[in-house]
Amino acid sequence: MSREAVKAILAEPDSKTKVGLRDLTLMITLYGTAARISELLSIRIGDLHLDGSKPYVIITGKGGKIRTLYLLPKAVGFLRLYMKKYHGSNGGKEDFLFYSSIKGRTTAFSQQAVFKLLRKYAAAAHEKCDAVPLELHAHQFRHAKATHWLEYGMNVVQISFLLGHSSVETTMVYLDITTEQEMSALATIEGEKNQKVSAKWNPKTDTLSDLCGLRRPKS
Repeated sequence: MSREAVKAILAEPDSKTKVGLRDLTLMITLYGTAARISELLSIRIGDLHLDGSKPYVIITGKGGKIRTLYLLPKAVGFLRLYMKKYHGSNGGKEDFLFYSSIKGRTTAFSQQAVFKLLRKYAAAAHEKCDAVPLELHAHQFRHAKATHWLEYGMNVVQISFLLGHSSVETTMVYLDITTEQEMSALATIEGEKNQKVSAKWNPKTDTLSDLCGLRRPKS
């Protein structure tokens, strides 16, 4: 998704309502961290650290690998509002950040529920911005954020770490970084990609000493 498409879909939820606040907070956090949807839905209250000078969330990825992702001010602001509205003073550290209540029992918010809310907002946003895909799914937020990081100049190694990939090669494939793009990036000055080589000396008349400015004195 383009940045315009992301802005369009984030503009759809009504954060003045309880459900709208939840949905917007979920999408902002999903995009802001570029976390996998399974990682996002497994976040517990104890994983959030919003009060320090550099707020962050601890993410548990594939294979139980843990990584720390810093949160930007907008995400922090909405997470604070969401926490107050949905958890109040009763939230325990082991409680899921995003949850569903079924017959008084609290469980993690499901991927199917996320799928439904994304499609709902995508349909509405698409009418205002046709760059918003109607078949929107959570993974597109992750891919969009990673692509935008790349466009803003972040290197692939940094992006690989933030995404929780086991290798840089995975990230390169994930971001569709082609050999052509790699070669283009390697060329830092004009002419480096030009295969034509113009002769700088005439082997019939010039000698190595001439090229080096070491002309033999005339006898």
